[in-house]
Amino acid sequence: MSLFDPFNPDDARKHAPATERNRAPILEVLRRVLPDEGVILEVASGTGQHAAFFAEAFPGLTWQPSDPDPELRASIRAWTAGIGNVRPPLELDASAEDWPVERADAVVCINMIHIAPWEAGLGLFKGAARLLPTGAPLLLYGPFMRDGRHTAPSNAEFDASLKARNPAWGVRDLGEVERAAAGFTLADVVEMPANNLTVVLRRA
Repeated sequence: MSLFDPFNPDDARKHAPATERNRAPILEVLRRVLPDEGVILEVASGTGQHAAFFAEAFPGLTWQPSDPDPELRASIRAWTAGIGNVRPPLELDASAEDWPVERADAVVCINMIHIAPWEAGLGLFKGAARLLPTGAPLLLYGPFMRDGRHTAPSNAEFDASLKARNPAWGVRDLGEVERAAAGFTLADVVEMPANNLTVVLRRA
């Protein structure tokens, strides 16, 4: 959904209501996990609302947003305009072999791996492993199954709706994620509102 400004009809910002609800709980985890300085690569930044909010909360960090969708990159630029520690968004497909970035001190990926083919999740793990130094975090946020079961009826319904839209999409099992994340160890799993999890992996 677009956030339409009648005084600026050319405003490119798009608005994801869930972002307004989840950004503060995610921020609390980021405060514990992110380094004091460095470059934070956000994969699949979407509208750019998270990038703007988190970059302003961490003025000592450089936030690097990215998204494969040109309309969303325009939205990211609009949301982050004037925020000095945000770089221009990169065109980045998580499933690609080559990423247009050489290094990062942390990687953040919010609400992507269930709304994308599993190849995107596998590409995320491979790409993050190439970029991150030992001990650096890869942070995932979203709904997950645990031990092959959904954690709430609403997540099961959401999973069914995703697969109806695209059979390659769907809520992933945390155990499958951990096994697929070669080069990472599972450091923490944080219960979040609305039956979501924040999963913290660290580069081995």
